[in-house]
Amino acid sequence: MLKLDSLHHSWSQTHGSSASASQVQIPGLVNMLAHIYISKLQLHEWRPGEPPLDLGSIPWLGHALEFGKDAASFLTRMKEKHGDIFTVLVGGRYVTVLLDPHSYDTVVWDLRTRLDFHPYAIFLMERIFDLQLPNFNPSEEKARMKPTLMHKDLQALTEAMYTNLRTVLLGDSTEGGSGWQEKGLLEFSYSSLLSAGYLTLYGVEASPRTHESQALDRDHSADVFRTFRQLDLMLPKLARGSLSVGDKDHACSVKSRLWKLLSPAGLASRADRSSWLESYLRHLEEMGVSEDMQARALVLQLWATQGNMGPTAFWLLLFLLKNPEALDAVHAELKRIVWQAEKPVLQMTALPQKILDSMPVLDSVLNETLRLTAAPFITREVMADLALPMADRREFSLRRGDRLLLFPFLSPQKDPEIYTEPEVFKYNRFLNPDGSEKKDFYKDGKRLKNYNMPWGAGHNQCLGKSYAINSIKQFVVLLLTHFDLELVSEDTEVPEFDLSRYGFGLMQPEEDVPIRYRTRL
Repeated sequence: MLKLDSLHHSWSQTHGSSASASQVQIPGLVNMLAHIYISKLQLHEWRPGEPPLDLGSIPWLGHALEFGKDAASFLTRMKEKHGDIFTVLVGGRYVTVLLDPHSYDTVVWDLRTRLDFHPYAIFLMERIFDLQLPNFNPSEEKARMKPTLMHKDLQALTEAMYTNLRTVLLGDSTEGGSGWQEKGLLEFSYSSLLSAGYLTLYGVEASPRTHESQALDRDHSADVFRTFRQLDLMLPKLARGSLSVGDKDHACSVKSRLWKLLSPAGLASRADRSSWLESYLRHLEEMGVSEDMQARALVLQLWATQGNMGPTAFWLLLFLLKNPEALDAVHAELKRIVWQAEKPVLQMTALPQKILDSMPVLDSVLNETLRLTAAPFITREVMADLALPMADRREFSLRRGDRLLLFPFLSPQKDPEIYTEPEVFKYNRFLNPDGSEKKDFYKDGKRLKNYNMPWGAGHNQCLGKSYAINSIKQFVVLLLTHFDLELVSEDTEVPEFDLSRYGFGLMQPEEDVPIRYRTRL
């Protein structure tokens, strides 16, 4: 079997150097394939004023194999070689990578007629979720949905999430007893938050709630999570089109099951549906979207709204369990809140926003967790030949049809000039000495506006940021006030990342971490 990544022949262009197809010496079958690829590829000849161009060693594929194997390591190497802006060939596409956080605002706030996220979003929507929406306009949809995630609607979502987290986590006091139970921390965190989030957005069995209806809610939302998780595990391969034949059959089966679980007809009888859901369904109906496609859209939204909270909580709790000083600081903060609260937290039917906003230590822990584990790609399609101004007054030419990529995971989030010991978890990194939130971080002697970017930025910043933060904090508060929680083995190491998840939001671990927990009496 021919291993293309083992070829060592150089076929690259950097700064002004170039190699024509006739100069590439690749023997045998590879040479024939190369000529086929080259004949179909419109080669970029580097032009003065453009970012450094690196085509890699394999015609057409370029750096696709390295990029797909470990994007962070590959882009780190390219930055060391070329600086904070460069263009690479990846599977027939020319991708310009920008890694200067001072210059990010230029990209994320630019006009859609110049730099547009929509084409790539629509491509992924169709490839992963089999979803096609007529006259789809992501900007219009965001404007429509934004009010349902703010102000009074945000307060309603936060209160419902707290109630549903209690339903999922605490259950009936007669169930399960008070003995120790063992589970994987990722499964525990992900299933709890996604199940509660599903009930919050998509509705519950009955209102007012009864012990029987809550038991049905736990069973139904657990079924939704188990099915969703199967799709989530296949998501990177779905996005890259690299599923095997057997995996494709499995993916079709899982999607069909999810479409049935989230069909508008099936959701119609659910109680306490969120204003977000009602508004989104009206939006789909006004666009003339069929019920089948509405179900697919609702699966997409389940992933978009819930897919990152569980992994975030996993890393946050793991960092706390591995850092006793951090855990003690969070416990001390919770005790202070309990002392100042009008009534005991255990008796609260909701955590007031005032309390959620009075947790600077937990906020710092969350920000540090996201700094270490949030690794989305921020992409834009270049819609016209244009000049990209940098913060240091350099200017680079970009070509229509290319793709522009920001990767905040490398800079600012892992930049040693911005953060000392950037690979180390420091729970108080985002705290000032007086206990207030630290917002002043610097690079090249200049204060950074974008020093941590887990929520995206500009036109495509996450609309559900406040809802997600409230949900994660409520989950942690409930867990630390109602449960004893510990690692099964104190020697457990923090697992490595599943490298296939780079670009999709929160990283997930290669393997789960066993924990034991019990309800506190």
